[in-house]
Amino acid sequence: MNKSKQSNLNTFLKVDYKEDNSIWLTNSLTLRKIIGVLGMAMPLLLYAFLYFDNGMQHPLESISHYYYTRVSGIFVIILSLLAIFLIVYKGKEPVDFYISLFAGFFALLVVLFPTNNITEICGDLDKKYAITILPNSDFRVYFHYTAAALFFLCLSYMSFFLFTKSDKSPSKRGKNKIIRNRIYRTCGVLMLMALITLLVGSLKIIPPSYFKAFPLTFWMETIAIESFGFAWLIKGNTLFKD
Repeated sequence: MNKSKQSNLNTFLKVDYKEDNSIWLTNSLTLRKIIGVLGMAMPLLLYAFLYFDNGMQHPLESISHYYYTRVSGIFVIILSLLAIFLIVYKGKEPVDFYISLFAGFFALLVVLFPTNNITEICGDLDKKYAITILPNSDFRVYFHYTAAALFFLCLSYMSFFLFTKSDKSPSKRGKNKIIRNRIYRTCGVLMLMALITLLVGSLKIIPPSYFKAFPLTFWMETIAIESFGFAWLIKGNTLFKD
């Protein structure tokens, strides 16, 4: 790697070699970018790797169901990293820290309490992509859904209310800040709408057959996590910088 490319990479990642007693990941902008990239990449990686490994051409019922497949490592590693990064994220005010802390905590609970099994048959020939079966537990499943909902609620709140804050009055905010705030609010609304759709589905207002035929849970979760990731990328000064 030549010096100019290395310098550009160091600038993008905010790596400072002047202080040898510090670690790299101390810059909040870098942390936001990593959270954004990991969030947006997770659904794509899960689908792509299961396709290459097993030839699975359709999304599973939900993102969480990838826990029971050959690509469970991607699900566990990325969600755990997101949880840790959200926990260590500080922000500018106590409310930023605590909402992010709760989001990270709920993300860990999503990993620790997996959703329901893909199949109840070991070595199911119709679902060869399923390689793990856990004992049935209604408590685990409901706890998983609750933790996932609270995780996205925290992220939606951060995007809509915290990322949009400014120490300047609305009339004195720059053009790019106005654009960023529109993006943050849009992402927050998308996350909330995805959650509402899942809630409506759980109440069977939307027929369960629709959720199975069109994997609505997977797509709603994907919309939510892509919105979350994009909001954090913008917050990391990737686009529309002042």
